[in-house]
Amino acid sequence: MSETEMPLLTAEGLTRLYGPRIGCIDVALEIFPGEVLAVVGESGSGKSTLLSMLSTQLAPTRGTVTYRSRDGGMRDLFSLSEAERRFLFRTDWGFVHQDARMGLRMGVSAGGNVGERLMAVGWRHFGNIRAEAVDWLGRVEIGADRIDDRPAAFSGGMRQRLQIAKNMVTRPRLVFMDEPTGGLDVSVQARLLDLIRGLVADYGLAAIIVTHDLAVARLLSHRIMVMREGRVIETGLTDQVLDDPREPYTQLLVSSVLQG
Repeated sequence: MSETEMPLLTAEGLTRLYGPRIGCIDVALEIFPGEVLAVVGESGSGKSTLLSMLSTQLAPTRGTVTYRSRDGGMRDLFSLSEAERRFLFRTDWGFVHQDARMGLRMGVSAGGNVGERLMAVGWRHFGNIRAEAVDWLGRVEIGADRIDDRPAAFSGGMRQRLQIAKNMVTRPRLVFMDEPTGGLDVSVQARLLDLIRGLVADYGLAAIIVTHDLAVARLLSHRIMVMREGRVIETGLTDQVLDDPREPYTQLLVSSVLQG
């Protein structure tokens, strides 16, 4: 079996309970190298809770998440030490927040934000770090003349592109995205979506994207998972699910977009 035929991340029976309230219950999924999975649903459906557990930021009440490391072994993510999880986030993983301020150090320059991740994986030569930062700022359409500016001086769309550059500079294998275009103007969203789609294709990224926007899911994802009240109610190829949804709830989601 080739590497691309083996799952990169697997979740089984993933559940998070808040007393009597269900955050997420009995979710199972696999994601493969180079694949983009969209998790969709209304606010409160459990999609952000699921993303937090998959990325080890929230411990499950029960269930497992395993990840295939670069040596081919599958590791139980919640058995890793805190240092091992931090190392994953510096190397193999990225996380793009809806609010870029959560993913950036606002008091550090644009170049410094990108360069810090390189230093975390062992880069030490200042000239090389700065050159790589300039290169990545260019890839996300931020001019080299802005390298010493702080994120506070950037627009919302530029901050989001900077956050993406910071995540991508170490060539991660898996990126988690939480409403990556939320809160941005439509024209800014379109530009950002084109950028994300290009990076996914160019670098063979696997990505898990949480979104309430079905247009974002259709544009970026290969597969889609629909959640309601903490449960997965429908999953399949994105175009198949959106063009011919089986579940009444999914049909309602799709029709509300069409009517809008």
